[in-house]
Amino acid sequence: MSEAQNPMLSQIRTALHTVQDPEIRRSIDDLGMIDDVSVGDDGVVTVKVLLTVAGCPLHATIRQDVTKVLSAVRGVTGVEVEMGVMNDEQRAAMRESLQAGRTENVIPFSQPGNLTRVVAVASGKGGVGKSSVTVNLALALAQRGLTVGLLDADIYGHSIPGLLGIDEARPTVVDEMILPVPVSGISVISMGMLKQSRDQVIAWRGPILDRAVTQLLSDVFWGDLDYLLIDLPPGTGDVALAIGQKIPNSDVLVVTTPQSNVSEISERAGTMAEMLHQHVLGVVENMSHLEVECPHCHERHTVELFGSGGGQATADALSERCNRQINLLVQIPIDPRISAGGETGEPIVLSDENSPTTKAIQTLAAIVTAHRKGLKGTSLNLTVN
Repeated sequence: MSEAQNPMLSQIRTALHTVQDPEIRRSIDDLGMIDDVSVGDDGVVTVKVLLTVAGCPLHATIRQDVTKVLSAVRGVTGVEVEMGVMNDEQRAAMRESLQAGRTENVIPFSQPGNLTRVVAVASGKGGVGKSSVTVNLALALAQRGLTVGLLDADIYGHSIPGLLGIDEARPTVVDEMILPVPVSGISVISMGMLKQSRDQVIAWRGPILDRAVTQLLSDVFWGDLDYLLIDLPPGTGDVALAIGQKIPNSDVLVVTTPQSNVSEISERAGTMAEMLHQHVLGVVENMSHLEVECPHCHERHTVELFGSGGGQATADALSERCNRQINLLVQIPIDPRISAGGETGEPIVLSDENSPTTKAIQTLAAIVTAHRKGLKGTSLNLTVN
């Protein structure tokens, strides 16, 4: 039945256009996923939706969203959603449309005109809570209405899936195009999701690591992101070097703790970032202090379990080395629920929005979004004839 014969079809098509594929974040109509739509005399709408691959993990979400928007159309008395699967030609056409003619192994974030802000989170050593800071910051940015991607670039020690409670998640792959896993409003990819088994050991060196980083940045369909957060491995090794070389104009947050010995190591991560033409946004002091309630006076006191001053010392040292002011942005207090959340996959930004730790992360998110990078030090790719 045509739209001229049944005006409801036009309203139904308009409603279907609002439904997004949860992995690709594009309209299922634009993606060519709507195969057929019909309306019976009794007002029951039948829609056939073509999934990108058989066994799509989020098919139930698509079915639910289609049913919801069509049920709201005036005159619709019922909705029946049939699921099919795209053929090879349809998948190829969708991929070509998404990539917009982009060739293989091209990193979109390094291309002129790309509007995604890339923020790499670095640390001089492990054990400073860098990954938990990255996860909670990504979620805090998403809570501000921004579209956020999160890349776990710690090839050997990938911990992001566990922190988000998606240890068993596997990305959908469409003709070698990898779709990040959606969780809690952000899109996530990790080498841990691409391994054949969780206990598989990755023992790669230079060239192979470089190719892996390229794949995670170019073969993953990130879509139109406001922010891409990259959880770097600790130190100044091959992966951090590769990220700096492939996305030279990206921003960097340096995470440290209050101890002076950690501070001295942490400044190296910021120094290398500036050497690679990245831009150090500032320093985050994690595990800054513990807030406890005194059982005697019942007032809250601050206990500096790991000393004090490390974050400011890192910022001062980087300011001197980079010849510009680099600030200590926030001091994030210790909260046992961060550790517990890491075990259960419940980040504290989601589990307790009023905790001092969450408020510190939200402050950091506000600082990051308020920052506007100028052209100083940015490669403009200009040539002189």
